[in-house]
Amino acid sequence: MKVIIIGGTGHIGTYLVPRLIKAGHTVVCVSRQQAEPYVNDETWTSVEYVTIDRTKAEENGDFASRILALKGDVVIDLICFTTESARNLAEALNGKIQHFLHCGSMWVHGYSEQIPTTENQKRNPFGEYGIDKAKIEAYLLAFHKESGFPVTILHPGHITGPGWLPINPAGHLDPEIFIRLAKGEEIVLPNFGMETVHHVHADDVAQAFIKAIENKKNSIGESFHVVSEQALTLRGFAEGVASVFGREAKLKFLPWEEWGKVNNPRNKELTWDHIAHSPCGSIAKAKQLLNYQPKYSSLEAVQEAIEHYFDKLGIQVGPNQEGK
Repeated sequence: MKVIIIGGTGHIGTYLVPRLIKAGHTVVCVSRQQAEPYVNDETWTSVEYVTIDRTKAEENGDFASRILALKGDVVIDLICFTTESARNLAEALNGKIQHFLHCGSMWVHGYSEQIPTTENQKRNPFGEYGIDKAKIEAYLLAFHKESGFPVTILHPGHITGPGWLPINPAGHLDPEIFIRLAKGEEIVLPNFGMETVHHVHADDVAQAFIKAIENKKNSIGESFHVVSEQALTLRGFAEGVASVFGREAKLKFLPWEEWGKVNNPRNKELTWDHIAHSPCGSIAKAKQLLNYQPKYSSLEAVQEAIEHYFDKLGIQVGPNQEGK
């Protein structure tokens, strides 16, 4: 089949495009500019690139028609963030394609009342991103019921892998947390470190998209979580990272207000967003209907990402090494 990927040069696309090519599909990658994938693969030489600036094209009112003109059998949208954007594309493609796959987010759930969270639980989104993603999901599923639009929605957790720093055990993106844990130095966590984060390797996200296409009868009209088998508490995450480098985690805990005072505003903002959501998603539905089988645990996905980061920057860590 001919597969159109909107936003295909990012982290998910790095793994999804080679999987599609190897499965025998023709792939057209639509993006603002032709960028290098995070991981090199010879299959990228088989990809057709189409340069479209989505924001400008939507302002001009011709984005959907330009996607339709590519005459794909399957369209995968990895970069849709507003209901209007989703509606314009879905209405233009309805009846013209076999399958439409939208990349959602675990943030559609907001806070969970029961965990692990299942796809059919009540949505409690908060924050602009989560609210908008939840509205997109609601629109697309309603459009499917109304018109038969062949949509599948996949909700990844915290995506990571080589070239993409993961959310760390303090709930933000500062790599210093990983460096300190790898050196056996103390880190400070908010509260008791019992809030959760739920990572997923980008290749497992790519796997889920492939499985959704292969199991179209089961996937159309449905939403699926795409995360690792288990979430991690912040404390467990820190202990796991330290153990990877042969260390014992040295942890200190502070109440939220005190913790915020010893962290910069950006880190505080990111951490609050992550611990307020504390995602912990069930993948039972994806395993049953799509045969989704994540290759990486949360810790394994993070380990691959941070080891790549350390290697790239020449950072040496471990019991018998001194960090540079």
